[in-house]
Order: sequence, then structure tokens, then C-alpha cells
Amino acid sequence: MKSLRLVVYTVVILLLTGMKIQKPMKVVFFGDSITQAGVRPGGYITMMQEALKGYELIGAGIGGNKVYDLYLRLESDVLDKKPDMTVIYVGVNDVWHKQTSQTGTDPDKFTGFYSALIKKMQSAGIKVILCTPAVIGERTDFSNAQDGDLNRYSQIIRDLSKQYNCPLVDLRKEFLAYNLANNPMNKESGILTTDRVHLNPGGNKLVADLMMKAITSVQK
Repeated sequence: MKSLRLVVYTVVILLLTGMKIQKPMKVVFFGDSITQAGVRPGGYITMMQEALKGYELIGAGIGGNKVYDLYLRLESDVLDKKPDMTVIYVGVNDVWHKQTSQTGTDPDKFTGFYSALIKKMQSAGIKVILCTPAVIGERTDFSNAQDGDLNRYSQIIRDLSKQYNCPLVDLRKEFLAYNLANNPMNKESGILTTDRVHLNPGGNKLVADLMMKAITSVQK
């Protein structure tokens, strides 16, 4: 009887030690006020968390941030959290602030800091997804004041995604396509944004769908 108990005990221990507890995939969303709003009710991060099982989604967005600000808080807001994956969504303020307060980021510095973010995260074993900045104004005839710069900075991010082999969520391309199909009156806001920049319910849904597709396609 004693030997039978020992056999059963041994089998149970072997089964338990052989079972691996599946940890959730930890994803940090790193960005500005658009990311900051993403964790609110109805925000795109909240929508994704409600839809995705086996993922822990963390919002790390601060209003007004540019790529340099992300670099300064990379350690505390990303690396210290030891995520499996990070989604970088920045660039609107780097462009917008060039006109509003002359504190934007020139293309060379934007490229340099963005590259440094990617390299530091990849060196820590973190998978990195890049996002192009979507819109500063939703007019479809390219009459929004920052369209030229947004296109230029979006191309920088596309090039970086190829250089560092990072998946890309091309929000700039997707927002323009959506507006071309759904903005016949050429409105400057109200289609995917509330104020030309920040997302309305439709914008949150579109971003959530695009980011979920990218996140779930990346293997652990």
C-alpha cells in the first residue's frame, strides 16, 4: 500500500512539474495623448483588452509627448515592465508642434531617437511594432496644414520598420483610405477623430482592429 501511494505521489509530481503555466503576453503601448486616451472606456486599448484572451495590455501614453520624451522614459515605462512586445505610436506632436510652438522634431532627430528606441527594446528581447501617425485633420484633398510632414515622417517609420524588421501598422495609409471612402464632404474632423487628431468611437474601433491583427500575428 505504501509503495502504491509512493507511485501515485510520484506520478502526480511529474504531471504537475511537466505542466507549464501559460503567462499572458504582456504588451506595452508607448505613445502620446492618443495612447493615453486608449485606456479609457471605449478607448482602443480597452477594446482590445476586452477582446483578447491571454494578453495583458498596458497603456504608457502621456499627452504632448514626442519621440524624445519616449526615449527619456523608456527605462521606467517599458524596459522595467519587461514586456514581450511594445507598440510605438508617436509622431503627431513631433510634426504638430513644429507649427504650434516651434518645439517639434526635425526629421534627422526623429529618425535618430526612433532608431534608438527600437534598438534598446530589441536588445532587451522585446518584439517591437511600429505605427505611423494617422492624421492632423481629415480632409482628403491634402489641404490639411501638416499633411506634407505627416507623409514624410510616416515614410521614415515605414523605412525603419524594414530596416529593423518590425511589423508595421500603417495608420496614415489606413485613415486616408477610410476617409476617402467615408468623408465625401471633405470634413476636417468627425469621421475618425473628435478634433482632427484624437479618436472618436469609429477611430478607436479602426485602430483596435488594425493593432489586434498586428499583435496576434506576432509569435511569442
